[in-house]
Amino acid sequence: MSKQILSSWGRVNQYEVETLALTSRFDDLSAADAGKTMLPYGNGRSYGDSCLNAGGTALQCRSLSHFIDFDPATGILICEAGVLLAEILEMVVPQGWFLAVTPGTRFVTVGGAIANDVHGKNHHVTGTFGCHVRRFELLRSSGEHLLCAPDSNADYFAASIGGLGLTGVITWAELQLRRIRSPWIDAETIRYTSLDEFFALSAQSDRDYEYTVSWVDCAGKGKSLGRGLFVRGNHAAVNPDQLYRPKTQTFPAVAPVSLVNALTLKAFNTLYYHKQIGKVSRQIQHYQPFFYPLDGLLEWNRLYGPRGFYQYQCVLPSQYGRAAVAELLQEIAASGMGSFLAVLKLCGDMQSPGMLSFPLPGVSLALDFPNRGADLHRLFTRLDSIVSTANGRLYPAKDGRMPGQLFRSGYPGWQGFSAYLDPRFSSSFWRRVVEDI
Repeated sequence: MSKQILSSWGRVNQYEVETLALTSRFDDLSAADAGKTMLPYGNGRSYGDSCLNAGGTALQCRSLSHFIDFDPATGILICEAGVLLAEILEMVVPQGWFLAVTPGTRFVTVGGAIANDVHGKNHHVTGTFGCHVRRFELLRSSGEHLLCAPDSNADYFAASIGGLGLTGVITWAELQLRRIRSPWIDAETIRYTSLDEFFALSAQSDRDYEYTVSWVDCAGKGKSLGRGLFVRGNHAAVNPDQLYRPKTQTFPAVAPVSLVNALTLKAFNTLYYHKQIGKVSRQIQHYQPFFYPLDGLLEWNRLYGPRGFYQYQCVLPSQYGRAAVAELLQEIAASGMGSFLAVLKLCGDMQSPGMLSFPLPGVSLALDFPNRGADLHRLFTRLDSIVSTANGRLYPAKDGRMPGQLFRSGYPGWQGFSAYLDPRFSSSFWRRVVEDI
């Protein structure tokens, strides 16, 4: 046991906690302080406080990093929960396989991907990460090892997928990968001028493209409201006649103040919107910059300065999505706050196996906001009202401040989920959203 200051990716929440490193999937949890609650901690890529447990013990799982088995004929992979998605891709892509679902960074652990039931650009056809988990082992504080699958401890399987690490420690998992013919993506970027055009492009593209996503200009007002760049792609059938040489840089240090402000935001967004000459740009792109553009700048969270940043990601049901997104963008543009990164994406109707999984059929909007204290929280209150009125919800993996009432209305199954909480496990997020009743 030792003490350490742990932070989430947004760097707003930082706590000194006791840490206990798990070095083997055969470990038990008897070495943890019996007087403190516990929570698994992977690679710290959750944005808010869902991966933090102030005053408790962090069970560091990154050392559970061994591959157990891989069948190149079927694409079935068994690995420990601390393995990074990047490490999986490094091994399986040369053998013609890829993750069935990947979020926007490859630096998350398998355990974290399951606990947050992450989703990606292909949610409209393949659902969430949890849809492709065949089974996993759950270590409870009692020392019990539960094998969880759709036909074995199915209730704990459903509770742990998207269960925010609160049901126990996932020690290993079995995943179904998907076949690819090359590491390259046949991609198109289309400039659009309005939300109506975004929805039309999505409806058309979701039929023919596995991957779709959009950058939206969150500073756009009036006729510019809802304009953006729509990206769509499929795995390329053949390798282009070129080698891929990754270019990775590291943001050198925490900026003295946030580099994202009203002036830089408007200037960047205008330039970015006009970055391509024509309406449509097509290219064969390696999978790394296509799926993980931000991974090319390591420690990019430092650009938000010492106060860190929040991410606000909501999903809105289809019947209310168009109007609610317009309202959200109007509020954000009027505030002068927001970020370079603003992502708009339609979610499909494939049901996740997880009880608390985030996506629902509709439209998702995600933005980063530099931490500006009370002014920002007043904006969040207005955004929360729009989301709540539209029967939407926020993403716990990205959240660091949502009111408990908004969580409980967005996730009505939370009380049923509570029956599967490990009695020794808790998190700062969970206490914040369920203990203010």
